[in-house]
Amino acid sequence: MTLKFYKYQGAGNDFLIADNRDGSIRLTEEQIAALCDRRYGVGADGLMLLESPDAYVPEEGRIQRSSDGFRMTYYNSDGSGGMMCGNGGRCIVAFAADMGITNFSFMAADGWHRADVVSSEGKTRIVRLLMKDVKSYEHYDSLTGVSAPSDGYFLDTGTRHYVRIVERLDEYDVVGEGRDIRYNAAELQPVGVNVNFIEQDGSVLKVRTYEKGVEDETYACGTGIVASCIAAYKAGISPSEINGAHVAYDVKAKRDRLKVSFRPLDQFDGVAEDVYLTGPATFVAEIICEI
Repeated sequence: MTLKFYKYQGAGNDFLIADNRDGSIRLTEEQIAALCDRRYGVGADGLMLLESPDAYVPEEGRIQRSSDGFRMTYYNSDGSGGMMCGNGGRCIVAFAADMGITNFSFMAADGWHRADVVSSEGKTRIVRLLMKDVKSYEHYDSLTGVSAPSDGYFLDTGTRHYVRIVERLDEYDVVGEGRDIRYNAAELQPVGVNVNFIEQDGSVLKVRTYEKGVEDETYACGTGIVASCIAAYKAGISPSEINGAHVAYDVKAKRDRLKVSFRPLDQFDGVAEDVYLTGPATFVAEIICEI
């Protein structure tokens, strides 16, 4: 079978994307893993299908149909799925815009999202993406089964994340400690988590991420950057901006800059709402392959 993919990257997080609105593309976990393999395949942190907006609603046991927008179906590079990806969300919106779609409301694994293309220059679009409200968080002084210090915050921002505040982040063993927490923390099993390590640097929050499914450090992780900013706020790290009831953090991923804004809900039932992730999404290449 001959397939056409479009490669995009969002802050260094790269994806293969295909238009599957006709439903003709059906891939196995093994095929996805082979396509994403950086040595023997095309290479990517994940693969996404842009599909029609019809979506199954598990809690209601029915198909939700809409004439608006599209559906984002996301897979990690190992073929696993069932989660949201913030950088992937921005990239699929940029792809949709390049395909001539103008309504950027879409269904993802964690529910409906909407986005705006803030600006475009060359192959790069700056996309502002509405993320899910965050309803709860947990703070742990330590994690059972983890050898290194493991105090941190657990949040679900569309994907499960554990956030630790550290020092000398540029030199930190993100892969070693991230893998330890991802696999060995008894409180976070059996699903495991992505692990984010953060450090305040002036008015900027620096973030590095160990990403499950990729099983390595990635250049950026959108849901992890959102989790990191909310955890930073809970830990008392000052935001870059305060605008009325909303706060914003300027974020430095491994290479690129992003921004997260939200309304904290300290005195209400919840953690954060009106959560937006803003950053670049860049077209890289069009790829024809046989599987």
